[in-house]
Amino acid sequence: MSVPDSVSLLLGRALSEEEYFQAATLGWMVELLQAFFLVSDDIMDSSVTRRGKPCWYRQEGVGMVAINDAFMLESAIYTLLKKHFRSHPSYVDMIEIFHETTLQTELGQLCDLLTAPEDVVNLDNFSMEKYSFIVIYKTAYYSFYLPVVLALQMLNIATPKNLKQAEDILIPMGHYFQIQDDYLDNFGLPEHIGKIGTDIMDNKCSWLVNQALKIATPEQRKILEEHYGKKNQAHEAEVKKLYNDLKLEQIYHDYEEKTVGEIRTKIDQVDESEGMKKGIFEAFLAKIYKRSK
Repeated sequence: MSVPDSVSLLLGRALSEEEYFQAATLGWMVELLQAFFLVSDDIMDSSVTRRGKPCWYRQEGVGMVAINDAFMLESAIYTLLKKHFRSHPSYVDMIEIFHETTLQTELGQLCDLLTAPEDVVNLDNFSMEKYSFIVIYKTAYYSFYLPVVLALQMLNIATPKNLKQAEDILIPMGHYFQIQDDYLDNFGLPEHIGKIGTDIMDNKCSWLVNQALKIATPEQRKILEEHYGKKNQAHEAEVKKLYNDLKLEQIYHDYEEKTVGEIRTKIDQVDESEGMKKGIFEAFLAKIYKRSK
């Protein structure tokens, strides 16, 4: 929905049937890109469920055929692009942004896999710098930046200036979104977020563990080393208790207010002379600020 929403905000009006069809088609391509990533990611992580149901590779009769299925999901993007946008003036730019975003996401995924393999717990591997790289490349580009770029390209108003403004605001917003996700994994209510958080047991290089490592005493770090990344609820409970002792919930709320303030300042400074609209960024921020799921 981010693509049609962005196109509508850029035009300042409701979309015609043809405009909606085009924008929605680009939106579905972003969904196909995500599906390609998620099917692959679940195999790499040996995940059990995705959105409350068994992962695709765990479905009966699928198994490792899911690898080829992931490739086919990716190919579907370019099939649809050719079918519906072959004569569009931004056709080549659209192909390139999908290829660039795919590479960026794969780089983020690689850093994630190398930093925090599920079966090898080494907290020395973790750092805020690595965390930020993983988050920006693995999530922010395809979830936040890509839909807005496609909206600009669909209307043929993507300029270097517009794209830079979009990147400067949407990448920090995507970074903030993932930190929210990490916070909710531990402090969110399962009935709100639709799943039980597993970041501690899964040895994830999450924002919370990196914050904990920054401020932990040697004794507290020892607790993390003994209990983090273990597939056991008793170990997990020890880490959760440490997070509470370190007042990570308050640290998160302070971070959220500071970051949202900085993003709002950037939005206020947006130059609308080349067709960009502040409303796009305001709409994105309104969807995620203080979310509980």
